Amino acid sequence: MSAYLDHAATTPVCPQAAQAAFQVMTEEFGNPSAQYAPGREAAGRLRERRAAVAAALGCAPEELYFTSCGTEGDNWSIRAAVQHGRRVGRHIITTAIEHSAVLETCKALAAQGYEVTYLKPDRRGHVSIADLEAALRPDTVLVSMMLVNNELGTLQPVRQAGELLRRTGSAALLHTDAVQAFLKVPFTPAQLGVDLLTVSGHKIGAPKGVGAQYIRAGLKLSPLLYGGGQENALRSGTEATAQIAALAAACQAWQADFPQRMAQIRDYALTALSSVPGLEIVSPGDAPHICAISLPGYPSEMLVRELSDRGVWVSSGSACHKGRPSHVFAALGLPKRTLMGVLRVSFAPSTTPGEIDALRESLVEITKSRIAMR
Repeated sequence: MSAYLDHAATTPVCPQAAQAAFQVMTEEFGNPSAQYAPGREAAGRLRERRAAVAAALGCAPEELYFTSCGTEGDNWSIRAAVQHGRRVGRHIITTAIEHSAVLETCKALAAQGYEVTYLKPDRRGHVSIADLEAALRPDTVLVSMMLVNNELGTLQPVRQAGELLRRTGSAALLHTDAVQAFLKVPFTPAQLGVDLLTVSGHKIGAPKGVGAQYIRAGLKLSPLLYGGGQENALRSGTEATAQIAALAAACQAWQADFPQRMAQIRDYALTALSSVPGLEIVSPGDAPHICAISLPGYPSEMLVRELSDRGVWVSSGSACHKGRPSHVFAALGLPKRTLMGVLRVSFAPSTTPGEIDALRESLVEITKSRIAMR
């Protein structure tokens, strides 16, 4: 049987989201900025869908802004935050295991004269709040720390970071990339104490091309895009009403027991895969839908290809790496043989034990064939 086990890269569009997008494209195509009846109707539906996504995130509708993707949200958050703190300083703190959307933006700012401190994780992929406190300076304008790592499934101490910033009276803004956390682990922006938070639709059953950005009420930021004044004049441009409808539908279709289902299949996978000769668990994952494994000595690119030939689809890291070595796994300081054979396995509520068995059996076949060739 085929087995798609790369849901951290992207998820199938759920039927409710597809139907919602189709309905907007065929029946509700009015421009929300138009003043005649179809436009006013579209604006009303946009308000309803914003409220639905905000309810899923746990924030006020006025704090939620629609974007095209998580990368856009991360870029917007970081650039707007340093502009906001321009009179405070030019120091940024992030982690060495962030998504490339964060790291590349920080790299670009470093080229413009900003100083960036990268917090390193421990061997299990967790960043220390003590390290953050040690790195914090009076001129720090931003702390950007993801909530769930996209390759390890590890939870990072974002809530503790918010408490630290408040306790020390720091002027730094706190941003979290919550793309892999949204609807998978319990949180609200207020509980985390963040100023900015980024999510993406295609990780939860919505189509690619839509995301959402939380901006804390009262925080005054520079616009991402100038133009017609949409999204409270912070991100001008005609709203992607079909994608937004799909995102709202995906949020409403998400069931409360989905994280539990994924945690159960993750635990089954960790047990089943442990029987593969030589396999190591790199990260069991704190979040319910991601874990990382390794077959030391087997190049991960080869494993991905051979598994794909058998109808089993996993990745060697974030899809954004496009086959390049993962900076996340490298940051763990793994032995070279372990590092070369790392795979990410990620799940959906619909993932079955049979799909896990297919992965296990395929990995056993690969190890046997390699032994036979020696």
